[in-house]
Amino acid sequence: MTDRNTLTMYQADAFSDRVFGGNPAAVLLLDRFLSDDLMQAIAAENNLAETAFAQPHCAGWDLRWFTPTVEVDFCGHATLATAHILASEHDVRGEMVFFTRVGELRVLPLADGYRLDIPCLAPEFLAELPEAVEALFSDVRGQRFRNFENLYVELADEAAVRSFVPDLHRIAKLGPVGLVVTARGNTDDFVSRYFAPGAGISEDPVTGSIHATLVPFWANKLGKNKMSAFQASARGGRLLCELKDDRVLITGKVTTFMKAEVYLPSSANIAQPTRP
Repeated sequence: MTDRNTLTMYQADAFSDRVFGGNPAAVLLLDRFLSDDLMQAIAAENNLAETAFAQPHCAGWDLRWFTPTVEVDFCGHATLATAHILASEHDVRGEMVFFTRVGELRVLPLADGYRLDIPCLAPEFLAELPEAVEALFSDVRGQRFRNFENLYVELADEAAVRSFVPDLHRIAKLGPVGLVVTARGNTDDFVSRYFAPGAGISEDPVTGSIHATLVPFWANKLGKNKMSAFQASARGGRLLCELKDDRVLITGKVTTFMKAEVYLPSSANIAQPTRP
């Protein structure tokens, strides 16, 4: 912060080696978190899939993420973007630890990118999807499964994933729960797309967190622990994934797009006590 009403904000494209690729995330590094309402207002103003807010905590950082409409429990690409800004703009070296609602997330800078270490969330298999979206897949033979925040549907092949036309109105009836479609890939081991209109995200370009469940699902199906994944959105992004015990390791690149100043109203509540 340069003064009480001015914040520095960065925007970086995660899972991309160039600007305008991968998934953009805004990052604000703070002495203390802002009020919840103010952080939500900044995220709504940015209108990106996620805006990340980090504050120092012991040997790491507390990290929170907001979509344009809600705070979320888990976000991979904005964690990667935060680590990139800490490394590239603040000369932070070595593995970084982030304390979040889903536990510790770690990011290790590599010679050519970053390795994101997240929990493995084993798929919970379903006989059918909630009524709101089951009709979208009545002819699909693939497996249906979920984790605590998303539903997943296996489609026939990569072409089916790429050509899938989401009914965002129906998917929004799931509330903040997202929907992932996935299939075995042609060039990569598997592909996916992700929709969460109920959380203010029509289609997320590249999503680290969904791979916490995609990786164990495809590791079991393909009989391998190291895989290449591609998220087939319009921007697209490739992730190198590894299932290692109870963790999922994802390697990708990040490119800084922007450094900006945020001007807050003089009445803004810029700090609140750190949450336990």
